[in-house]
Amino acid sequence: MKRLRILWAGLAWLAAADVLSANGPAGFDPGFSASEARLIHSLEIGKLGAPPADAGNRVADNPEAAALGRQLFFDPRFSRNGQVSCASCHQPAFGFSDPAAQSRGMGKTARNSMTLLGAAWQNWYFWDGSKDSLWAQALAPIESASEHGLDRMAAVRLLAEHYPAPYESVFGTLPDLRDGARFPARASPLGDAAARRTWQRMAPADRRSVSQAFANLGKSIAAWQRTLVLAPSRFDRYATALARKDTATMRATLSTDEAAGLRLFIGRANCIHCHNGPLFSNGEFHATGVRFSAGADDAGRTRSVLTVRKDEFNCLGPYSDAQPEACAALRFLPTSWPGKPGAFKVPTLRNVSRTAPYMRTGEMASLRAVLEHYNAGSRIARARDRTEIVALHLTSRELDQIVAFLGTLDSEVSERPSPVRAVAHR
Repeated sequence: MKRLRILWAGLAWLAAADVLSANGPAGFDPGFSASEARLIHSLEIGKLGAPPADAGNRVADNPEAAALGRQLFFDPRFSRNGQVSCASCHQPAFGFSDPAAQSRGMGKTARNSMTLLGAAWQNWYFWDGSKDSLWAQALAPIESASEHGLDRMAAVRLLAEHYPAPYESVFGTLPDLRDGARFPARASPLGDAAARRTWQRMAPADRRSVSQAFANLGKSIAAWQRTLVLAPSRFDRYATALARKDTATMRATLSTDEAAGLRLFIGRANCIHCHNGPLFSNGEFHATGVRFSAGADDAGRTRSVLTVRKDEFNCLGPYSDAQPEACAALRFLPTSWPGKPGAFKVPTLRNVSRTAPYMRTGEMASLRAVLEHYNAGSRIARARDRTEIVALHLTSRELDQIVAFLGTLDSEVSERPSPVRAVAHR
């Protein structure tokens, strides 16, 4: 009789466990398989580690360079009208992105600004991957007519006027710009026709010294951006609890819908195919059927595999601090893009609820709209020859559950101290 009571007690416990799994407290989902639990734990922010070394930037982890870079990032004087800074389009309150569909500097840009969060762990930059380092990426907007609108000579003059001491403490002596015949007021290889003509009249050695100082400006900004770190999110706490089989923390951390969204994310919706790793991005390029942008170059990765090779600020260029063997990503980059045309970079999903609007065009105002786009898949006739996605056939509630899960990826951002590292001037 005692055995029978024990058996009935055991059956009752199992029945209760089944009910708890199906209808129980928020976030308690012991139904993940061991392989799913390992996959979920691999997405946890603690797996990210420190930013990888940037061989092209010898001051990447220099605290003085980072301090200078922080000042430069927020300084609107580095623009043609003195009102546009890097932070104008990469606003901390919006996950270092821009709430406008297309950012506006000196003019309207063709793209939605990507978040800078996690940028230090990437290999390629901008939506099309046309830059191969964080410091090279920082330079392009300064000379862009629609962004900061400066010419290269003006940028270096501003650097010499406002930041001579911190610059020279890190990089050594600035070019002596007092000789107007050698160093004109305006000159740039990428500016308007007059600036380009003036640039070509400069002596090659003077052009190199200006470009080196300009490159150093970007290296300082990159050094600061490398200090931006994400705190663990609710998802990260859940992933850690799942790995430890800590059901109490799981219950308290994600709601039932959020946990269901996670299951869909790694399972039937297959979001994990592109949005994987601790940054929820594979850092690669995919064609997702987003409409063409009016006035924008939509070739994407098809063209950038060529342009990044020609960039004077790439890893193999004269202003990089890297040895050629450290530039494997660039050296072994295919000369032609093997994928579909219109492939663009997969963005991180960290803090994604704060970085609306979405896609490179900024055309989708909400995460729900993005998911509806992917749910339609190849049924989008206009994108049939420009997309890798297929219809997901998810229900409206399932889409809402994925949106709920994505909200668990939000966390605070802080600046970590740069490790002290000696730097030799060059």
